[in-house]
Amino acid sequence: MVFAAHPSQGIQTLLEAEKDAAKVVQQARQYRVQRLKDARTEATKEIDEYRRVKETEFKAFEASHAGNISIAQAAVDRETEQKLQATTAAFDANKDNVVRKLLDRVVLIEPELHRNLTKGVGGAEEQ
Repeated sequence: MVFAAHPSQGIQTLLEAEKDAAKVVQQARQYRVQRLKDARTEATKEIDEYRRVKETEFKAFEASHAGNISIAQAAVDRETEQKLQATTAAFDANKDNVVRKLLDRVVLIEPELHRNLTKGVGGAEEQ
């Protein structure tokens, strides 16, 4: 029976070593999961801080250029108004003349042969 006690003791030692190894592996997994959570949290904080900085920069840029936009809009509005006035003035100055020319073309008809049509023998067209 002396031999029987030693093999069971060896098996018991192996089982304990296996349990210890399983605990070490479990702790390593938990440590890795915790590190991932910490890294994710840290990254979220960095992203939020970066977003705040960039939004502040954008608002400052927007505020500094807001005056330029309104000035440019006013210039475009003035130019548009000037062109519209010029077009209206040209219309008012020329509308009577244009209407008269259109009526003359419609009412005063002078019948004539087309320039490509030549008088041929028997009324047929020559080529």
